[in-house]
Amino acid sequence: MVDLTRRFDVLVIGGGNAALCAAISARRAGASVLVLEGAPKFYRGGNTRHTRNMRCAHDAATEILTGPYTEEEFWKDLLLVTGGQTDEELARFMIHESKDILNWIVEQGVRWQPSLGGTLSLGRTNSFFLGGGRAMLNALYRTAEELGVDILYDAEVIDLTIEHGMFLAAQLKQPVGGRTEVRASTLVAAAGGFEANIEWLKEYWGEAADNFLIRGTPYNRGAILKMLLAKGVQEIGDPTQCHAVAIDARAPKFDGGIITRHDSVVFGIVVNKHAERFYDEGEDIWPKRYAIWGRLVAAQPDQIAYIIFDSTVVTSFMPTLFPPIAGSTIAELAGKLELDATALEKTITEFNAAVQPGTFDHTILDDCRTEGVTPAKTHWARRIETPPYLAYPVRPGITFTYLGTRVNKQSRMLMKDGKPSANMFAAGEIMAGNVLGKGYAAGIGMTIGSVFGRVAGREAAKNARN
Repeated sequence: MVDLTRRFDVLVIGGGNAALCAAISARRAGASVLVLEGAPKFYRGGNTRHTRNMRCAHDAATEILTGPYTEEEFWKDLLLVTGGQTDEELARFMIHESKDILNWIVEQGVRWQPSLGGTLSLGRTNSFFLGGGRAMLNALYRTAEELGVDILYDAEVIDLTIEHGMFLAAQLKQPVGGRTEVRASTLVAAAGGFEANIEWLKEYWGEAADNFLIRGTPYNRGAILKMLLAKGVQEIGDPTQCHAVAIDARAPKFDGGIITRHDSVVFGIVVNKHAERFYDEGEDIWPKRYAIWGRLVAAQPDQIAYIIFDSTVVTSFMPTLFPPIAGSTIAELAGKLELDATALEKTITEFNAAVQPGTFDHTILDDCRTEGVTPAKTHWARRIETPPYLAYPVRPGITFTYLGTRVNKQSRMLMKDGKPSANMFAAGEIMAGNVLGKGYAAGIGMTIGSVFGRVAGREAAKNARN
């Protein structure tokens, strides 16, 4: 049993990667630590349960990475996907710190495996967790428990007592035990974004948000974020910006995870409910573009789209939980998708006629492109002409939102007057908007969580001692 009458040095709210890195870091620095995870134990870990890899800078190839990925290249990739909408000082700090995370995370019990192939093209840049995100989480929890970190599940924080930028206590509600006040010298908020709060999403997206699917935990409703912003913490980020991918329209409303995401876009075309293409499917290497497709689909009528390809590419990408819908002709496929057959046949005929000769290579920006069709497909364009014809229906799959708390390099929250909080820190998705103004590149979410979680825990422990 956890003694809630005692005063802890560090209170961590959240139960995913960022929270655990903070808890372990603080405990290793000598602090007493309590972790409050709002979900039941089986569902602990937030979105981390569905992750696979982390993007870290490194100067040379390793046993699991095929070559170097310098800090400058990482920065350029981040600059590209965000369009410059990032805090350069914090971003460069994160990238530099990520080099050490590769080894530090292993010291906490996490193990790596050789990179996956296919459309991911991440063998040089990203390290993959052996056993995936759940195995990574289990390792971190095991380490935290062995170090003496106290952990409570089903622990919903319903209020925070904050005065003049100083955290004093949290009001906790549990299924057994009711309401309790938890006191601590410092606070680390690592409770995620508000992506599972459909009503909050609708404030910015309108009724379209009803058609969004939430890839991760239903417990990330943004309650802690809302409390912090209401109590004087400075916000950062566009509330409409988020990590949003195209996921299978047949996926559940919540918690579908990685197995519902489609990586087949570069091998075909994407059409909306009017059977019209609406964006360049070959704009850039997939790990730099997969997270734009959720927002693209969100902007289409009824927030629905269809990835169309033929039988020649079915082994070129990772399969998903749901099988493709097949038709022996384009018209038959259109019927199964409830699309206008004439319109779909016209779109595919015009696309096929626009495809230029080239040498296909999905690992590079190849010369297979279209001419004379709008939008163009600038790379990996091949004719769709070999039956059976196949399709996946997709909807916006929201992973996490970018509206968050402003922090500095110590992961300390900044108040609305610009001054650092006396004793409040943040890590993970709840402060990701400092680095991600928009866009995404595979694995950066885990980098943000691990780097700033480690920093937040270390700095919170130092703050508590002082």
